[in-house]
Amino acid sequence: MRMRKKPNLIPRMEKCERVQIKQPEALRGKWRAMFPAYDELWLEIGCGKGRFTLGTAQAEPKNMLIAIERVEDAMVTAMERVCDAGVGNVRFISRDALKLREIFSAGEISRIFINFCDPWPKSRDAKHRLTAPGFLRMYADLLPPGGQIHFKTDNLPLFEWSVEQLKNEGWEISELTNDLHGEGECGVMTDYEAKFHAQGVKINRLVAEKTENTKDGASGEPARLRNAALSDARGAEK
Repeated sequence: MRMRKKPNLIPRMEKCERVQIKQPEALRGKWRAMFPAYDELWLEIGCGKGRFTLGTAQAEPKNMLIAIERVEDAMVTAMERVCDAGVGNVRFISRDALKLREIFSAGEISRIFINFCDPWPKSRDAKHRLTAPGFLRMYADLLPPGGQIHFKTDNLPLFEWSVEQLKNEGWEISELTNDLHGEGECGVMTDYEAKFHAQGVKINRLVAEKTENTKDGASGEPARLRNAALSDARGAEK
């Protein structure tokens, strides 16, 4: 669903400018120097309205969380949440995830969060999935050995497809569940996740680690994705 444009977007963002980095490309290779007080730099791709962003930052005050979101009408709500809570270890970037190599250099990011991304169910659009091989190789360029991807989705076909891609690309899956909250709420939820959980929808989650066998940008072009349609775009039973 396309988000309705907010007529007061610019003044709202200006009120939260302390948590926004407007020219992130200028910090490429300098992020750790920019935030020397923090142990690690984490990245959330597609932060939406920021429930997960705020909760994660509050739970991990020793790490700096960079949240990237291309839809500013959603990001402004996340920025306001963080500012209202007085949290200092979050910064927001208004960019497409395709620009990540222009923003971060090799090894600058220790962990990447991908939550409830668009499944792009048609085979011809599979390359746009945030867990497609092209994206996975970009993440491998940004993460150090042992760096992690944390991925959550309600869409089971997308999840199973993503597991297959990760294995093919040489990532080691250290955690995997098809029912994250089966024994009670676990971890920080996104807004979508809280809604789905309340409806009884099962949440899939995995953690994948970069290894010496993980393919990166130097590995050449990924193989062309064929027959990559997802059987069920919703991917979960109500």
